[in-house]
Amino acid sequence: MAFDSLTEKLQNIFKNLRSKGRLTEEDVKEALKEIKRALLAADVNFKVVKDFIKSVQERAVGQDVMNGLNPGQMVIKIVNEELVKLMGSETTEIKLQPGSAVTVIMMAGLQGAGKTTTTAKLAGKYKLKGKKPLLVACDIYRPAAIKQLQVNGEKQGVEVFAMGENHKPANIAKAALEHAQKNGNNIVILDTAGRLHIDEDMMTELQEIKETVTVHQTILVIDAMTGQDAVNVAKEFNEKAGIDGVIVTKLDGDTRGGAALSVKAVTGKPILYVGMGEKLSDLEQFYPDRMASRILGMGDVLTLIEKAEAEIDEEKARQMTQKLKKNQFDFEDFLESISQMKNMGGLGSIMNMLPGLGGMGGMGKMKGLDDEQTSQAEKGMARMEAMIYSMTPEERRNPDILNPSRKHRIAKGAGVDISEVNRMVKQFGEMKKMMKMMGKGGRKGKFRLPF
Repeated sequence: MAFDSLTEKLQNIFKNLRSKGRLTEEDVKEALKEIKRALLAADVNFKVVKDFIKSVQERAVGQDVMNGLNPGQMVIKIVNEELVKLMGSETTEIKLQPGSAVTVIMMAGLQGAGKTTTTAKLAGKYKLKGKKPLLVACDIYRPAAIKQLQVNGEKQGVEVFAMGENHKPANIAKAALEHAQKNGNNIVILDTAGRLHIDEDMMTELQEIKETVTVHQTILVIDAMTGQDAVNVAKEFNEKAGIDGVIVTKLDGDTRGGAALSVKAVTGKPILYVGMGEKLSDLEQFYPDRMASRILGMGDVLTLIEKAEAEIDEEKARQMTQKLKKNQFDFEDFLESISQMKNMGGLGSIMNMLPGLGGMGGMGKMKGLDDEQTSQAEKGMARMEAMIYSMTPEERRNPDILNPSRKHRIAKGAGVDISEVNRMVKQFGEMKKMMKMMGKGGRKGKFRLPF
């Protein structure tokens, strides 16, 4: 994730603070200097960093903290609270019109920020909430922009309104609103044209749309990978066109992530969603407290639970629980559990949200496990999948029939050594035994978990 490096640096600073029984004012100031360097390296706006450090210092260098039972922990608590405050304190929803009134949302942003994809994902989110959104193709300039919106709209099961490239965007928006009112669409989302940079034509076009139809919310999509440029874009858009909120995309990439920490302080406008990947569920509502927790390596269990609820089939989960209890868990079930883990973003994404494990391949480092080892673990999981796919349905359902000749065939099909197949089958057998004992409420000391 974008904050990997920042998280690692902060965790090292905090570890040093916690190791000291008592803190002097000099200790706190030295730690804050390190935090300042870490934030600037993460591409957080300089003025934002300056104000942040000042706020933390004012609160941290006080009698209550310095003479407390655990001063290091108190400083960390203050940093966490100030981070939350910096990013907006409260979660902000896109304001919808009351009752059956149509809400018009205008999406804006530069080319390459992922605006069209994000627009379709947002429509998908509203559809899941029981709304009837209408996507509107107002980008008449970029080749295949209309087609891209139609393809993405189809993926989300959302209707797309388009009039081709020979009409003014303002007129397309007007016709789309009339279409929505006739057809019962209660949310109209306008995908406007992006440019390589902010120019007068772009701003004029946005103003024309606003003069032609009533736009209730203007949402700016910015790319986290562009760092401080993203914040400058947000500031300029807000000054020239007026925005109500921001969506930050590509926060799952190998970027410094400073935009997410700077945008609210610089523009005064809240971050509404963050893009963490390609799937619909990877457009996450922005919770400042959860993001601060992830940045500080404290995990984000609530988002993990929400991802699980969205991605895991309840009936399948119930059936799998019953199989585990009856010791009927087979390789088909194992394959299903790997698939569900992938839907939730993979091993790294899940570990990234667990407190104390923060960042298996994500933010921070799991004790004794670095990025290379995490990568190896995920590759190992992929090889397991290949081995299971090389089995026949009968072999998956009844692993006991796996004799040497069958194992040789599986190894050849998966492109692995026979020893890997033997190891996987052995581990699977041990796991089943352990599950059986757990199902019987195994006596204390009889077994222990292998981690």
